[in-house]
Amino acid sequence: MKQVQALLLIEAMAFGGAALVHAGLLAEEYQHREATMAESVLAAVLALGLLASLLTPASSRPIGLTVQGFALLGTLVGIFTMAIGIGPRSGFDVALHAGFVALLVTGLTVVARRAQG
Repeated sequence: MKQVQALLLIEAMAFGGAALVHAGLLAEEYQHREATMAESVLAAVLALGLLASLLTPASSRPIGLTVQGFALLGTLVGIFTMAIGIGPRSGFDVALHAGFVALLVTGLTVVARRAQG
């Protein structure tokens, strides 16, 4: 598995795990329906990007940039909802979003620096 696919797999699993937490399956105290839905969508987008990059390896760079950019945008929306008091604001959620941003920015940087072709 190449670097782009490995990043997408890790990111999809991270968002999938967060969705399970917010669904109450891994920790009941962090249940939040809207967060579950948003994280599930982002996990699915990243997983579909992984699948697409495996099927068309020559396109893995633009696919990786696109799906990671979308996930970063979604994460920033989540941070905004936390800031205005709509989304969950526990210490866990703040740390989770900080981790998502760090992971996605790292992934975008790695993929952007990857040689085209």
